[in-house]
Amino acid sequence: MAGAACAAALTDAGVAVRVLDRGRAPGGRMASPELRGRRVDVGAGYFTVRDEGFDAVVQRWQAAGLAREWTDTFGVLGADGERRTSTGPMRWATPGGLRSLVREVLGDIDVTTVDVDDLPDGDVVIAMPDPQAARVISVPDPVDYEPVIAVVCEFDAQTASWADLPFVDAAFVNDHPDISFVADDGARRGDHAPVLVVHTTGDRAARHLDDPDSVVPLVVEAVTGVLGVDAPVWTHAHRWTFAKPSGQHDESSRLATVDGRLVGFAGDQWCPQGSPRVESAWRSGTDLAAAILAARS
Repeated sequence: MAGAACAAALTDAGVAVRVLDRGRAPGGRMASPELRGRRVDVGAGYFTVRDEGFDAVVQRWQAAGLAREWTDTFGVLGADGERRTSTGPMRWATPGGLRSLVREVLGDIDVTTVDVDDLPDGDVVIAMPDPQAARVISVPDPVDYEPVIAVVCEFDAQTASWADLPFVDAAFVNDHPDISFVADDGARRGDHAPVLVVHTTGDRAARHLDDPDSVVPLVVEAVTGVLGVDAPVWTHAHRWTFAKPSGQHDESSRLATVDGRLVGFAGDQWCPQGSPRVESAWRSGTDLAAAILAARS
């Protein structure tokens, strides 16, 4: 989202851009691959809206049917049997997966898939986790990241039920060695598919990064134990080596001059207020575009 927002703002200002993405499709950690005939959010689980500028973008998405209000209440489940709910900001979800929002922001901007090992020519924006960015350039005061493995669990539609638990749509899982978050993907997608997406803890993910599928039995055991449901009929594991910033920068972006050209840094980790999230990524990319335009003028 940070790279897409920056590219869109520069394009709107008449600046020619090239967008390079190391993934098979744009979206980064807002990935929504098609699995068994439907989109599943395997990265970010939702987004919130606090930033006024971002709110205007979200209203555009809502009007186009790309995003909808989902829930302001999540469950809180504990390994010791804790069961309660917690109300917070409205969480938004997408019928077509969060990646659809990145595509909307990019509009007609072409994206080239390439594994970037060196900085390309010209002024450059680097919108990726700091450990990845550090492979191509020195990052100022880099932020560490925690890994996560997301496990998609599809259940038998005739027997799947977690309605008697106090989470309905999603839940944080406290003090569990293996899982930290569970989302009802059918609820947030709006198609009511019997699919849960489970995020591991960072410690558990770190032990299975070389073989993500090896974590599936532990996650299934945890989900069936915590939720009291039957085992899923199908699973899929997705590895995120750099999933969650464990810290954040004290500014929304950084623009420097390196060897006579502009090099900018953006991403959700560039978040001086609140916690890193989708809207902080949008703000970071948007602010960086403004700084580039000012520098170029």
